[in-house]
Amino acid sequence: MIVSFFESIKYIGHQYPLAFFRIYLGFHFFGVAIDRTQNGFLERPQLSGMIQEYLPASAASDWYKSLLETIVVPQWHFFAYTITYLEFIIAAALIVGFLVRPVSIVAIVLCLNFIYISDPSMALLYKIFVAIFVTLAWLGAGRCLGVDYYFFKRQRGLWF
Repeated sequence: MIVSFFESIKYIGHQYPLAFFRIYLGFHFFGVAIDRTQNGFLERPQLSGMIQEYLPASAASDWYKSLLETIVVPQWHFFAYTITYLEFIIAAALIVGFLVRPVSIVAIVLCLNFIYISDPSMALLYKIFVAIFVTLAWLGAGRCLGVDYYFFKRQRGLWF
């Protein structure tokens, strides 16, 4: 495994900037998840407050708005834990470089949801994150300075 790590530097070294960007995004998502756990996101209904505040002005379709109002708002506690743990999983996978493509797809879905339930200034940031995660998934950013190269070398496929 260690040999594969150094081979990734040799053969996929042209993806250094993408690898450092992937690691930075991993630390960003880790910091956001830590902030969510420390600032009462899991104990207080902040998620339902965000949805009720920003959803009427959102550009989301009507079926999505009704889904959020009827399912997510009453069960905000479950979805707050789900969002927080997904952010921890995304952070760990991006930092280590393991299963970056499937985790990027999960991150795209998470960011698309945040586009509709956050204020417009944060929506722009999440749109940029969607573009970045599409790039990470497309280029397989976990193969440089990550664990994915070890698996890519042994089993080529869509996930690595």
